[in-house]
Amino acid sequence: MAKLIPVYTWNKSVVSFNKRSERLSRQPWFQGVLLLACVVVAMLLANLPFTKHFYHAVLETNLRVHLLSPDGTVNLFFPRDLTIEKFINDILMVVFFFTVGLEIRREVAHGELSSVKKAMLPVIAAFGGVVAPALIYIFVNHGSAAASGWGIPTATDIAFAVCILSVLDKKVPISLKVFLTALAIADDLIAILVVAIFYGGNINFYLLGVALLIIIFTLFLRKMGEKNMFPYIFNAILVWALFYYSGIHSTMSGVVMAFLIPSTSRYNRAQYLRKRNRYIAKLDEYEGLDHEPFPNGPQKHCLRKLESIAHGTMDMSYRVEHALTPWVNFLIMPIFALANAGVEITDASYFNIFAYDPALGSVSMGIFLGLLLGKPIGITLFSWLAIKLKVGAMPEHASWKMFFAVACLGGIGFTMSIFVDTLSFGNLLPEVTEHLRNAGKIAVLLGSLCAGLLGSALITLVNKLEKKAIA
Repeated sequence: MAKLIPVYTWNKSVVSFNKRSERLSRQPWFQGVLLLACVVVAMLLANLPFTKHFYHAVLETNLRVHLLSPDGTVNLFFPRDLTIEKFINDILMVVFFFTVGLEIRREVAHGELSSVKKAMLPVIAAFGGVVAPALIYIFVNHGSAAASGWGIPTATDIAFAVCILSVLDKKVPISLKVFLTALAIADDLIAILVVAIFYGGNINFYLLGVALLIIIFTLFLRKMGEKNMFPYIFNAILVWALFYYSGIHSTMSGVVMAFLIPSTSRYNRAQYLRKRNRYIAKLDEYEGLDHEPFPNGPQKHCLRKLESIAHGTMDMSYRVEHALTPWVNFLIMPIFALANAGVEITDASYFNIFAYDPALGSVSMGIFLGLLLGKPIGITLFSWLAIKLKVGAMPEHASWKMFFAVACLGGIGFTMSIFVDTLSFGNLLPEVTEHLRNAGKIAVLLGSLCAGLLGSALITLVNKLEKKAIA
């Protein structure tokens, strides 16, 4: 018996650890802290003498399937030029964009973007938060090699913004928390359009046409009431492959397919209650059958049916989003951060935000000022115009001072900004492209950090001033 005590204690400890881990992962600040830790680890891996070569070698490792016909006449490689880094950015990030698409669709259908009245202010604010940073970037880099990176400072990272809001807690009115979340979602949609339109390659319209036919066929399946998930997954993989080779960035396939997933459930409320009550009655009917303990064989069948019925009352869109979100938040995004935030500091000028070169411009200055100043100014100015023109309403219990302070958190760009940075400057010489992308990533990190600190400091200050005014 003494030998069993350590085993029991170990199992109890494991269960307790799992429960604590699950509770921790549900905290709104946890994802932001996890991503920040991954950024630090990536920077260390990319710069420590005994890890940097291994780090870059892993990311540059080729992943491909080599198909050779028996007679040796056909020699194919698939996918094209796929490294581990591209696998993360072109395949894993498709899943990220897929969940973003599902979230946008849900908010448009039932959430903060579900009506014109609800959507107008965050959508207009998000548009201002894209235009102002882009104009600042273009003003700084017009006519230089860095000019094509104007899309980098236009996105808001919802994970870090929500993380900071959760830490500040009651200092921010709930209405402004909802506003910033809705703004970040609208911002994601605009950023997706920016990537699709401005950061693709040369378009192969034949492959794009085939992808369009598959999308139309998927729409037909949904219209006919197809509830099986397999056809949608299969079509999504086909659309991804066609986008990958057509010149439109493959991650856009995730967004497109997210809007095609059925949002209607298999059973409505009346059907669910009728089926549920029938099988619950059968559970009582089979009680004590064959003198087996509960649940006996027939009761297990009833319980499986009840599980299936409950499953069928939730639409496929919700079930897919619910299943994928933990993987995206706690695996895919951290992996993306590890792969893309690791900048090897070979040039001290990366940290000189205000350095300017007539030929290369200043990607650092454009991004830094775009995130730190452009975002809050654009969000606040466009919101003020919307409210003055009475096409939007001021969030309840919010002052303009607090509004601007919260808008500063919109300058936290991270995930989407770094993603756009990886797509920018591809038409330049490889060494120039690498230099500009590295400088861009450092500027995104510094700009996001300063925006987070500025927003937090202003929120704390405004909260104190407003409390004093009330007292």
